[in-house]
Amino acid sequence: MPAPSIEPAIRKRLDDLVDEHARLCSDLEDPAILTDHKAVRERSIRKAAIDEAVADVKRLRTMIADIHELEAALKPGGNADMAELAREELPTLTANAADTLGRIKAALVQGEDNRIGSVIVELRAGTGGDEAALWCRDLLEMYTKYANKKGWKFELLDFVPESDAGGIKSAVANVKGPGVWNELAFEAGVHSVKRVPATEAAGRVHTSTATVATLPEPEEVDVNINWAEDVEEFATRAQGPGGQNVNKVETAWQIHHKPSGIIIKMMEAKSQQQNRDRARRLLVTRLYEFERQKQHNARAESRKSQIRGGDRSEKIRTYRWKEGIVADERLPGEYQLRDIMAGDLSKLMHDLLEQETAKRIAEL
Repeated sequence: MPAPSIEPAIRKRLDDLVDEHARLCSDLEDPAILTDHKAVRERSIRKAAIDEAVADVKRLRTMIADIHELEAALKPGGNADMAELAREELPTLTANAADTLGRIKAALVQGEDNRIGSVIVELRAGTGGDEAALWCRDLLEMYTKYANKKGWKFELLDFVPESDAGGIKSAVANVKGPGVWNELAFEAGVHSVKRVPATEAAGRVHTSTATVATLPEPEEVDVNINWAEDVEEFATRAQGPGGQNVNKVETAWQIHHKPSGIIIKMMEAKSQQQNRDRARRLLVTRLYEFERQKQHNARAESRKSQIRGGDRSEKIRTYRWKEGIVADERLPGEYQLRDIMAGDLSKLMHDLLEQETAKRIAEL
């Protein structure tokens, strides 16, 4: 059995991966970088994302060298004992090399996603009135629980309550940690719930929706913003319940990006400076996503391995309260509602990632 064949394009990507890992290791030993906590965190996340793949590449190289040695031992005129050993070991070694190459290809098609260690998650109540606002709140709690289980940092950036029933109109959160984009990118779209609302006297099942967008949070250098010419920003008063401080003190911050027309208002934090920083971060993220989507559309025909988008127009999942199940439109199976709402999305995420990986490997 011959050693697994590696296409030139994939071989080049493997070499680049090993080189990048070496650079990251060097950076994380550089005293100048070690004093910058943000730089250390970013490099650590990127390194963690490719550690296993690089180890597999090195193992594969060793296995291929061993296979070639064993193949040489089988040539006529060689040592009989070595030939017998080669015949015994070659099948297992070749199979292991093929499995390792498969894992490496999976890591390659997930590579860009794995490098993103920070995402912005936006939730909005959809159709269904008060019940949609309650559903939006339930989804926010689900993602908060899942982030805690994964050990990700979950920071609520903005929160607009729906005061009548206790739900929320919208929420924006920043989630940071290894693999965060690789998983949460799947959540973009319409989430539909079928259940009997607390206000429904006749016990009829209603359908309500909430939309989710997941956006990779870039470094500011990735987006060119002329803050002096293109941006209007100013302090303003928050709206809604919250007492005298919310309604009388200008702690909220509003940004208008004139070229794109994007308007952002942040009011969740207690200080004006915090709201200003959060509003700027969200503007950078939205502009980055806008530019990234334009690039994606321009080369959609030729680009085979790509970062998933954050479009929220498509229905992706239905949560059926009466049956106690969750059905994802992209997968054939069903999942336990109780587990999902408790923040245990691990099986669902595993299945989505496995499906996406198989599709991308087929397109390599």
